[in-house]
Amino acid sequence: MPKNQLPLFVEKDENDFYIVECPLFDGCYSQGKTLDEALKNIREVLSLVLEEKGSKETLESYHPKELSLHTITI
Repeated sequence: MPKNQLPLFVEKDENDFYIVECPLFDGCYSQGKTLDEALKNIREVLSLVLEEKGSKETLESYHPKELSLHTITI
């Protein structure tokens, strides 16, 4: 399988756990006490998600020209 770069959102919660989500796939998230652990865990989740045909099609059609994350305070 070719290498693909996927977007991830990483957030540290009030209990100091890192929550990692891949917005390309519904329900694709994981957590860990450290960032390294959370990233390892999301790789495992992604490997399971990518076993589904629809997810493979999503991945094959994902070719962003640019990707950025912005926050806003309200």
